[in-house]
Amino acid sequence: MRSLTLCLVLAGCVAAALAHSYHLGACPVVEPLAGFQMSRFLGIWYVVQKTSTASKCITYNYTRGDEPGEYSITQDSDIPILGLTSLKHEYHYTGALSVPEPSVPARMTVRFPLSVAGSASHVVFATDYENYAGIFTCQKLAFAHRQSATILSRTRDLDKAYIDKVRAKLSSFGVDPFDLSIITQTNCPRGNNSLDVNVDPHTFSAENIGSVVRKAGEKIGDGVEWIGHQGSKVYHKIAGTEDKSSERPATVVPVNSQQQPPKDAAGKYENNEVEWIP
Repeated sequence: MRSLTLCLVLAGCVAAALAHSYHLGACPVVEPLAGFQMSRFLGIWYVVQKTSTASKCITYNYTRGDEPGEYSITQDSDIPILGLTSLKHEYHYTGALSVPEPSVPARMTVRFPLSVAGSASHVVFATDYENYAGIFTCQKLAFAHRQSATILSRTRDLDKAYIDKVRAKLSSFGVDPFDLSIITQTNCPRGNNSLDVNVDPHTFSAENIGSVVRKAGEKIGDGVEWIGHQGSKVYHKIAGTEDKSSERPATVVPVNSQQQPPKDAAGKYENNEVEWIP
């Protein structure tokens, strides 16, 4: 199950990477919407068009963060590979949004946990809050950039007039609207799924990673101790100094005050804790 989860996380990461187009040079200048009000923009939006993606049933949910000027964006979608099967599933991918300049609230930065290139711009360039919205994200690379444009709707369907309006604005910024894919919003799974995959900023937190390192260290320590014990037995046997006391298993004193868990039939420590190891 852990291997399957890892594969699905990686598949979701690939799907997110494909929902961009790559270009040489700097990011295009996309003007943020003047007078933008984030309080009216919060909530669920349906993605009706998005740059180069095979995913369907994509939604964005904008929510407030813990601090002023901080927000979260959760992208729910299917995974294209699993979309070819009968398995009901959803992929939930949450990133952190921040507003570097409070005087320009429509120009934000976003960081997703699987983005190795770091944060990206997240600009709201058009919206009436009740029907449609247009957002543009761009991430700087070494000698290029990757960009993504998205047309959002408060409902599963959006009037063509709104779509044309957003596409015309993209064109005025030098962004090719013909790079956008039409996103299907029909027959979408919502709840009662066979499989849900969640990736958020806490998935790769220091606490989770530290737990993995600690548990891995314990296993490595057990292996080193066993190797040392076996090597000692071989040495004494060759040197002829082997005695009966060496045949008795050594008593290991734990480094902390907690009692070691019992061993199973295979001689391994039993551990019923849930571990975050894919």
